[in-house]
Amino acid sequence: MASQDLNDHVGEKHHSALAGSHDESGSNSSSYDNIDAIRPDNTGSKSDNVHRIETREKCAKVSADLRRTTSNVLSQVASRITTRTWPEPPPPPDGGINAWTQVAMGWLVIFTTWGWVNSFGAFQTYYTSTLPQSPSTISWIGSVQIWFCLVISVFSGRLLDAGLFLPTFLVGAIIQVLGIFLMSISTEYWSLMLTQGVLTGIGAGIFFTPSLALVATYFNKRRGLAIGLATTGNSAGGIVYPVVVRQLLPTLGFAWTARVLAFINLACLSVVFAFMRPRLPPRRSGPIIDFASFRELAYDGVVAGIFTTSMANYFSFYYIASFGRETLGLSYSAASIMVILINGAGIVFRVIPPIIADRIGPINVMFPVTLAWAIVAFCWLAVDNVPGLYVFTCFYGICSGSFQCLTATTVASITKRLDTVGTRLGMAFSIASFASLTGPPIGGAIQAANGGKFTGAQAWAASMTFIGFICFALVRVHQAGWNPKVRC
Repeated sequence: MASQDLNDHVGEKHHSALAGSHDESGSNSSSYDNIDAIRPDNTGSKSDNVHRIETREKCAKVSADLRRTTSNVLSQVASRITTRTWPEPPPPPDGGINAWTQVAMGWLVIFTTWGWVNSFGAFQTYYTSTLPQSPSTISWIGSVQIWFCLVISVFSGRLLDAGLFLPTFLVGAIIQVLGIFLMSISTEYWSLMLTQGVLTGIGAGIFFTPSLALVATYFNKRRGLAIGLATTGNSAGGIVYPVVVRQLLPTLGFAWTARVLAFINLACLSVVFAFMRPRLPPRRSGPIIDFASFRELAYDGVVAGIFTTSMANYFSFYYIASFGRETLGLSYSAASIMVILINGAGIVFRVIPPIIADRIGPINVMFPVTLAWAIVAFCWLAVDNVPGLYVFTCFYGICSGSFQCLTATTVASITKRLDTVGTRLGMAFSIASFASLTGPPIGGAIQAANGGKFTGAQAWAASMTFIGFICFALVRVHQAGWNPKVRC
């Protein structure tokens, strides 16, 4: 009996030991499972390993779907900041009191900017006789003025599209008028460069392009006529400023002559600030520089044509009076009439070509205008007397005015959205600014290299104009082929 009890007790202990052994084994197995979660290669169970691989594949698939969804959302958000997804702006009124008021204000803007710039020929002749610098060096003042007036357009044009026209205009007007007032107390070359060249150029550049582009947004079928009328301010200013300089300089002196010019600009720009207003809603988003435009052959050709003709144009405007004085022996008073004439001769022809352009297309008009301009430019080589200079100056002014009044219309005609006109016009003018900056000094350097003779510079200017004609001819063929009846 005792032996039986002893065997039962030993059996119970053996069973307990086995049970403990199984529990410990289960605990160790759980521990190993936790390690496998970190190091799956150490697993001892094939089915668990397969399960974990399937789980990882599902997680990877979910992660890829999440990344793909996030990418799609970001792409949609990014696409909304481009100009192509914005709703089309409302159609222009193409007339009415408000629209024509903007044309009148645009006239005053161009009068005080490009009328002022184009009158530098009168100052060029005066500075040549009073400053020790060479004519080529002096011409840098006018070139820098034009360069700033145009290069800032790439930024100021976008400000119009962004709905910031009024503050932009105010800042530019203040800087330009301040520059002219400070110019009145300038007596050295460096001070004239800073005031007349840099300050007035920056000020004009800030408000010129937004104002011209604003006028374009009010018209469609009559856009050429509207901009053509506005650009007559260029010729008017090119007449008024040289006349004021010519009449007041001998009596009032340089300082008060410059102050009178500053007061003229102050009065004109005050009227513009009171009445000029944008029409389109602001386009807050969008690039300052629309690089996609440079993938358009038509845009590239138009910009290249404006660039090459600008180099020749401003050399001719700045040196026509110097040519009369140095080559033909005219007095300062008689030579300054050339500046008035070259600006005033084109005043009527700043209206006629735009009217024709509204019917047949601006590029169709640019094509023959640049050809005629190149022919007239080559005729300068044959001028050897005063009557011939008068005739050449008149015809050159006509061709130049006919071309300049169509530049903004041409750029607008190859722009699909009106709310990008400011940006694309600013880009075109900014590129052309480098031609205006270098054209007069290059021509002056060619003249100096030829011992003061104008022949080489005249031939260079005419050749650049002819290259401009080739550019517009290529654009015409690209847009409409060889069919002369196609409007473009």
